[in-house]
Amino acid sequence: MEFANAPNHLKAHSADSPFFYVMIQNKFTFCPQCGKQNIQTLKDGRKWLCPDCGFELFNNVASAVGLIIRNKDGQVLFERRAKDPRKGFLAFPGGFIECDETAEDGALRECEEEIGVRPISVGYVCSFPNTYEYNGIVYKTCDMFFEAILPKDCVLHAQESEVSAFEWRPVRSAEDIDSLPLAFESARRTLHFWQEKK
Repeated sequence: MEFANAPNHLKAHSADSPFFYVMIQNKFTFCPQCGKQNIQTLKDGRKWLCPDCGFELFNNVASAVGLIIRNKDGQVLFERRAKDPRKGFLAFPGGFIECDETAEDGALRECEEEIGVRPISVGYVCSFPNTYEYNGIVYKTCDMFFEAILPKDCVLHAQESEVSAFEWRPVRSAEDIDSLPLAFESARRTLHFWQEKK
């Protein structure tokens, strides 16, 4: 595929990332299949169609999970995010579900990866939509949240690429929730829902 006519600021990345470097704010500059410049961005950046070669791509909603974990004092476990998006903000242990994986299995796997402990059990709480922007591309997600129980006296080990620190925070009121520097609004909405149901 040739991109000889690409603007200079796009050419700089072509050797390493031939797919993503033609994407800016969910808009392709060139068709990834034929290289022509007539590709159309549709549905608010969730679909792309090339009228020249018929290439069609969908940015469908992605599935993600988060885990609410309490200690014996009733505090909730948060991770301080080690990378973008929202680096330095608080989030639940969790992440994207992998192909051919159930939400429950994804919750167990993500928890074990990020905090080094596999929960004894997880129970579904709720789900909320979320917007996840990464490397200039906006993804829409459906975030599913579970309450998890960890083994007694377990020791947490952070996945350094994802987690810079663990923090136990009280979540006893709406004021507690609103004061948290949370990375994603879906987590805040979940905490309000969960706190009201307790």
